[in-house]
Amino acid sequence: MARLDPYVPGEQPQISGLIKLNTNENPYPPSPLITNALSSESLEALRLYPDPNSKALKSAIADTFALKQEQVFVGNGSDEVLAIAFQAFFEQEKPLLFPDITYSFYPVYCNLYDIDVSTIPLRDDFTIAVDDYNRENGGIIFPNPNAPTGIGLPLANIEALLNNNTETVVVVDEAYIDFGGQTAASLVDQYPNLLVVQTLSKSRSLAGLRVGFALGQKELIEGLDRVKNSFNSYPVDRVAEVAAVSAINDVEYFQQCCDKIIASRVWVTQELLQLDFEVLPSQANFVMAKPTTVSAESLFNQLRERNILVRYFDKPRIGDYCRISVGTEQEMQALIAAIKEIIQ
Repeated sequence: MARLDPYVPGEQPQISGLIKLNTNENPYPPSPLITNALSSESLEALRLYPDPNSKALKSAIADTFALKQEQVFVGNGSDEVLAIAFQAFFEQEKPLLFPDITYSFYPVYCNLYDIDVSTIPLRDDFTIAVDDYNRENGGIIFPNPNAPTGIGLPLANIEALLNNNTETVVVVDEAYIDFGGQTAASLVDQYPNLLVVQTLSKSRSLAGLRVGFALGQKELIEGLDRVKNSFNSYPVDRVAEVAAVSAINDVEYFQQCCDKIIASRVWVTQELLQLDFEVLPSQANFVMAKPTTVSAESLFNQLRERNILVRYFDKPRIGDYCRISVGTEQEMQALIAAIKEIIQ
């Protein structure tokens, strides 16, 4: 166990008055329908085990994506869903492929499950080039939009990758897809090796609830279920299922929150560009921004002194950037005011 290098999440400091823009949480509250759904009857039922198959939640998800319940898998957050997918599909002789700059949990899983890996460099503009994945592999995984860059991959590019890679599982990790990307869920019926993973943490404001899900053809879902039921038959509790169903069904509120975050992202991007920042084109609820008059590390530290927390990665290729989560309009205005004060 001493050889394990665990995932390091973003800070969760308990500081009064902090503007927290470091972990890509939704700045708006969850759907108000959740409060009505959590009745005294549902809370009293906590003495009973939850449905091990989470049928109500699977039904809501299946209806949302025009799929069948047998094409849906649910788990305790998308991180657990991803961990189960790594166990189910990627323990092979050939290496797993993923980008060199991507979600930092992927190499952690590979180390934990002893999976051979080959990282594929992003292009100089930080985009994923699907042609670079046309090589022997034991599977492919990448976020779309990518994290931490926020750059999305068009659906046509994903389909081209699937057409060229038919023998191993391709996992598209769509944690941020609702902020401007196009989901690959529409391709599930066409490609038996495609698994799409999503979460309710970001666009549905339920990071504290821990619910994630996967979409794929029946055989892939059965593979996930076999691993899940060998580990934990009840990953989604009763309260989580009730709240998740309510959030998924409240389409109008969901869209309103996404629209507000997208508008704030566009505004803060324009403001940063006017301050001579370099900003990567984002389809997520965050932006990767490179200051040109101070270092990214200095900006991170000086913002922290002003009770504004962003994310700094001291890593190759992205060490000149800060990742800034999109908060409320007021929070983003405070961020820009603080940055102006720092650089001027």
